[in-house]
Amino acid sequence: MPAADDLHLDPEVSILVPAKDEVDSLAQLVAEVTAAMDTAVPGRDAVWRWEVVVIDDGSVDGSWDEIERLALADPRVRGLRMRRNFGKSAALAAGLEASRGRYVVTMDADLQDDPAEVPGMLERLESGADLVAGHKVERRDPLGKRLPSKLFNAVTSLTTGLKLHDHNCGLKAGRREVFTSTPLYGEMHRYLAAISHAQGFLVVEQPVNHRPRQHGRSKFGLERYARGGLDLLTVVTLTRYNRRPAHLFGGLGLVLGVVGLAILLYLTGVWFLTDQAIGGRPLLLLGALLLVVAVQLASVGLLAELLVHRQVADEDPLRHVVARAEPVGPLDT
Repeated sequence: MPAADDLHLDPEVSILVPAKDEVDSLAQLVAEVTAAMDTAVPGRDAVWRWEVVVIDDGSVDGSWDEIERLALADPRVRGLRMRRNFGKSAALAAGLEASRGRYVVTMDADLQDDPAEVPGMLERLESGADLVAGHKVERRDPLGKRLPSKLFNAVTSLTTGLKLHDHNCGLKAGRREVFTSTPLYGEMHRYLAAISHAQGFLVVEQPVNHRPRQHGRSKFGLERYARGGLDLLTVVTLTRYNRRPAHLFGGLGLVLGVVGLAILLYLTGVWFLTDQAIGGRPLLLLGALLLVVAVQLASVGLLAELLVHRQVADEDPLRHVVARAEPVGPLDT
């Protein structure tokens, strides 16, 4: 087996591990990754060439010192230190930029994700999948974390059209182009599978082992789902209306305009048929306001269409083509 000094030079697989105050877990995590990735894989002539990029996302418990120690001990371990805590998406984006593998794996640093699952996920990629999303079959989390997660996954599957059991699983493996095609900011890491599916990538799900947290404390909070819910609106807009914003804004404007017009027609009928004054009715103000908002939404939709038209005109029409079938010789005329 080649030495680690040789294996780190041209990695095939980059494992990205964002970490926030996980000093007690890092050494064990790297040891488990090493054991999993240095094991011979049936059907392969050699073990995977890999690297692990640990991103210290504003830790205050000495995690960076531990990352530096691990990097000195094994050249396949690399570290990045964020200036402060920017969140998981920003940490993954930084790790992706610094990584080199054609396959990218993401996992959490709390030891709940099992590195032994990674070779099987890579095998799915070798068989043609573009992104393999982990599915924590038996979650080792408290009920207060499992129930919001079930609701989150149900809503995300319904609104994005991608039916997954676990959109939020941190253990994922994919081709590099899948990750580079998805902007990672806010809570967008949660919707990597949905966005990739909307872009035409083949997304599959694989059951994975999930373990209880051994060290530290969970960073989970209900406010993360609130932020994630707002980002879900962004995802739906980007995946369904990215190329037709007038349908979104125009549709909303049409609904509001119809309601506003119906209100004004009703009040007009009341005025003509009963001779009642309608000038002081709040309903009149509501109807007029809905019509104004409807016109504004329609205008925003038209402006957005102009921007999309300009953007599409500058894009390569073949950017989504992944293969071609060309004639061997000249075509017969």
